[in-house]
Amino acid sequence: MYWISKTFHRVSRLRRRWLILLAVLGPGIITMVADNDAGGISTYAQTGAKTGFRLLWAFILLVPMAYYVQEMTVRLGAVTKRGHAEAIFDGFGKFWGWFSIFDLVLINWLTLVTEYIGMTQAMRLFGVPEWITYAGVTVLLTAIVITGRYWTFEKITLFFCLFNLVYIPAAIWAMQTGNVHAGWLEVGKGFIPRAELGGVTASAMLMLIMANIGTTITPWQIFFQQSAVVDKGMDIKDVKFGKIDTFVGSLVTCIVAAFIIIATAAAFHYFPKGAISVESAAETAAKLPEVMPQNGWGQWAKVLFAIGLFDAGLLGALCISLATSWAIGEVFGWAHSLNRSVREAPWFYVFYVVTLLSAGMVSLIASIRVQDAITIFVQVVAVTLLPAALVFLILLLNDKPLMGEHTNTRWQNIVNWTIVVFVIVMSAAFGLSVLFT
Repeated sequence: MYWISKTFHRVSRLRRRWLILLAVLGPGIITMVADNDAGGISTYAQTGAKTGFRLLWAFILLVPMAYYVQEMTVRLGAVTKRGHAEAIFDGFGKFWGWFSIFDLVLINWLTLVTEYIGMTQAMRLFGVPEWITYAGVTVLLTAIVITGRYWTFEKITLFFCLFNLVYIPAAIWAMQTGNVHAGWLEVGKGFIPRAELGGVTASAMLMLIMANIGTTITPWQIFFQQSAVVDKGMDIKDVKFGKIDTFVGSLVTCIVAAFIIIATAAAFHYFPKGAISVESAAETAAKLPEVMPQNGWGQWAKVLFAIGLFDAGLLGALCISLATSWAIGEVFGWAHSLNRSVREAPWFYVFYVVTLLSAGMVSLIASIRVQDAITIFVQVVAVTLLPAALVFLILLLNDKPLMGEHTNTRWQNIVNWTIVVFVIVMSAAFGLSVLFT
C-alpha cells in the first residue's frame, strides 16, 4: 500500500508540474518563432542560395545565444512585474530611457515594414493585389489584439506558430532533387566551420552572418517577451518553467531557420547549371518550380514557402507592433495591457493601429527592388543596435536591490558579456570590410 501511495503521489506531482509548464508555455515560444519573420525568411533564403550549407554552423551558436539573452527577460519580468522600457527608465533615468525607446521604435517600425513586404509579396504569388493584403492583414492584426484577454491572443498566436514548420518538408523535397551529390552528408558538413568563402566576398559573408544574427536576436524580442511575461501574470515561481519555454522557442526557431537554408541551398546554390541568385523569400518561392520540376515537388514547395512567408510576416507584425505599443504605453503611463478593452486602454490600441497603417503603406509604395534592399538592410541595422539593448538588460539583471536572489550568476554574466563583445566585433569587422573593399 505504501508503494502504491508513493507512486500515486509521484505521478500526481509530475502531472501537476506538466500542467504548470503547459500553462506557462507561450511568451518564449511566440517570441522566438515570431523572430523567424518575413525579413528572417528572406535572410535565410539568401544565405542558402549564396553560401550553400556553409553557414549552418552559426545556428549551433545562435541557440544558446538566443536562450541566454531571452531568459533574462523572463526573470526580469517575473521579479519586477514591469516591462523593459519602464525598467530602463527607473534604473537609468530619462536620458537613457528615451535613448532606448528611440532605438526600439525606429528599428521596430523598419522591421514592421519588412513584415508587410513579406506578406504582400507572398500573397502576390497567389494573385492577390497588395492593397487587399494590406487592408486585410491590418484588420486581422487589429482583431486579434482587441479581444480584451491576453490568453486569447496567446492561443491564436501559438496556432500561427505551427505554420512555421512548413519549411521542414520544403527542405526535404528540395534535397530530393538530387542537386546535392553527397546528400545529407553534405548538410552535416555545413555544421562544421570552414575558412573557404565559396565564391562569396568577405564583406558579403560578414553581412550575411550579421543579418542572420540580427534576425535571430533582436531588440524587440527583449521588450516583447518581458512585457508578455508581465501581461500573462507570471510570477517568480514560474521562472524555471519560463526558462524551458524560452529554450524550446530558441531551439525550434534555429531548427526551422536551418531547414530554410537547407531548402534554398539544395534548390539554388547547387543547381546543376550554376548557382541561382535570389534576393527575397518571395522570389525563392516563385523560382522553386523551375529548379524542382520532378514530380511536382517544386510547385508544392512554392506553396509551402509562400504560406510560411505570409505566416512569418503575420506573426512578426503582431509581436513587433505589440512590443512597440507596450513600451510606449509604459513610458507615457497609458493603460497598456491586452487584458484591457479598447475603452479602458484607448491610446495603447490607437498607437498599435497607427503603427501598422504607417508601416504597411511602404509595401504599397516601394518597388520590388527597394523592398528587397530594405529587408536585408533592416536585419543588419538590428544587429548594430543590439549591443546597447543587451548592455541595459545585463546591468538590470546584476542589480541586487532590484533582482534579489535572481541576479545573474557568474556564468550567465560571462556568457552574456561574451555575446555583447561578439556582436560588437562582428559589427566592427563588417564596417572595416565595407570600408576597405
